[in-house]
Amino acid sequence: MSWGTMGPMSADLPISEGHVSFRGHRTWHRGAGHDARPVFGGATSYPKIELHVHLEATVHPERLLEIARRNDVRPPARTVRGLRRFCAFRGFDEFIRVWIKTTGVLRHGRDFHEIVVDYAADLAAQGCVYAEALFSPSEPVGRGVTWQEVFEGYCDGADEARERLGVDLRFTPDITRDFPVEIGEQLVGWALRYRDRGIVGISLGGSESRFPPELFEHPFAIAREGGLKAAPHAGETAGPESVRGALDVLHAARLRHGVRAVEDPGLLAEIAARGVVCDVTPVSNLRTGVVRSLAEHPLPEMLAGGVRCSVGSDDPVLMDTSLTRDCDVAVGLGHTPRGMYEHALSGVFCDAVTRERLRAAGEAFDWTVAHGSPAPGGER
Repeated sequence: MSWGTMGPMSADLPISEGHVSFRGHRTWHRGAGHDARPVFGGATSYPKIELHVHLEATVHPERLLEIARRNDVRPPARTVRGLRRFCAFRGFDEFIRVWIKTTGVLRHGRDFHEIVVDYAADLAAQGCVYAEALFSPSEPVGRGVTWQEVFEGYCDGADEARERLGVDLRFTPDITRDFPVEIGEQLVGWALRYRDRGIVGISLGGSESRFPPELFEHPFAIAREGGLKAAPHAGETAGPESVRGALDVLHAARLRHGVRAVEDPGLLAEIAARGVVCDVTPVSNLRTGVVRSLAEHPLPEMLAGGVRCSVGSDDPVLMDTSLTRDCDVAVGLGHTPRGMYEHALSGVFCDAVTRERLRAAGEAFDWTVAHGSPAPGGER
């Protein structure tokens, strides 16, 4: 595991294992900061929607070192090579340690603004037209940054990304389970203040196996009363009981992950019947040990059970992946480009006008030229 780059892939992904091979199909590459609007063409490029990505984990090592120097903060390593070695985590607990150390350099509104614009450029180059990204404001607030500076920085960055890059970014800030519930309530209060700046929902992240969703019923109730939808992490490092709590107590409209719901066939059927979208991240699940190999990933079983699954990159730089890469993996597991787009569209939290624009963009695209798409009449 290493810090990733967004350069072109080789013919076969290095994560082809378990006798399943996933072929790469990127024909683009534009570095962060360039003016790159989505352009579709050829047989492999298609529009995408990203619903599960943590902005703090999209920062390329060069940018992280630049921010650390600017803020006079000592990073966990002083060189790109050193950061790669530091980020060679094994398992979820080590990943959390790496996350805390690397994101600790983010201290000012300018930092949050920059990482949004950088990531929007990456998304634009991948044909992504809409994203609902996560950020974890409790952690910088714990380092002395104000709530306002965090929210303003991210929202200002989204404004620039929309205007300059053509990528529409909305936010679902993450309540961190490891912090007191009162901090989550404060987070929700600030999220509600920024509803008109693109905050559309609330997530729940952190140590799922130690802090069940039931503990956070009150902050999610406040968010729901204020018009924010719930998209908590559930069914990643904890099993079906976590998914059940997210659905019944937090009233989840989407699930981040949800993959361990396959351990309870009745629960999986209920998710499908409710129309709850699961934001699935195959490469992340491999990196953190949720699955032993991509060949064993639950995505095919979820799709066969009628569950609508968006595909996301989760922590792309930290996990050496990208939205395109995860989509390629999902195609190898039986999903389709059109299916991924339509499943994601059914779960977005945006306003009706934006949803209709995204729907029209999907209908206007010729999906028969997208890799992995079925012939007309065979759409998933």
